[in-house]
Amino acid sequence: MLPGRGRDGRGTRHARIVGTRTAWTPVGDGEFFCPGCGGDRNYQRLTGRRRFTFLGVPVLPRGETGPVVECAACQQQYGTDALDHPTTTRFSAMLRDAVHTVALAVLAADDSCARQALETAAGAVRAAGLTDCTQEQLAALVAALAADTGHSYGDPCGPGLAIELHEALDPLAPHLATVGRESILLQGARIALADGPYTPAEREVLATVGAALTLRADDVTRLLAAAAGTPS
Repeated sequence: MLPGRGRDGRGTRHARIVGTRTAWTPVGDGEFFCPGCGGDRNYQRLTGRRRFTFLGVPVLPRGETGPVVECAACQQQYGTDALDHPTTTRFSAMLRDAVHTVALAVLAADDSCARQALETAAGAVRAAGLTDCTQEQLAALVAALAADTGHSYGDPCGPGLAIELHEALDPLAPHLATVGRESILLQGARIALADGPYTPAEREVLATVGAALTLRADDVTRLLAAAAGTPS
């Protein structure tokens, strides 16, 4: 092979004579979860204009490209759908709110909001990140929820409560593996079982939780039976 020639025999100088170049313009910034770095990073949102170059000099426009998201740390560029993934901080807050909402919903379905259920619920909420949560706080919130919605202990999961569950769980579900979604349901099941077998109202709440977490109905039945130690 002659120096300066490629495998097809053409001069490699041609690739340096003509080409394209993209001029990027920042149009926004923020924080995102970088797939390359594997953590929260700052980013710039960029749009680009492509130009045909001759001898390295832009001569003709080739249209627009992007927008893209460029990580400030690794400099890699990603599609804007990378912004759909919550940051670690946001994900932790979503998970914390989800567990808190599920706990309140299950407690609200309890005939008596018993001490054992409150104790189990408070432990689950603290483990999820609300470290100052107490049984008294949860009891007060359940009472306020009943007063605000007209819901009384032992009632089925009403439309307002179902909406709250979906608002807390729908955005979280796509970012959780199956085992993570099942874990949230099982936490609710343990709260319901803390003071005895499931009541019909508790089962209805937990079925709503499972649906919001995109778990199949038969999987919800299986998980609730396993938590109770009974055949499904």
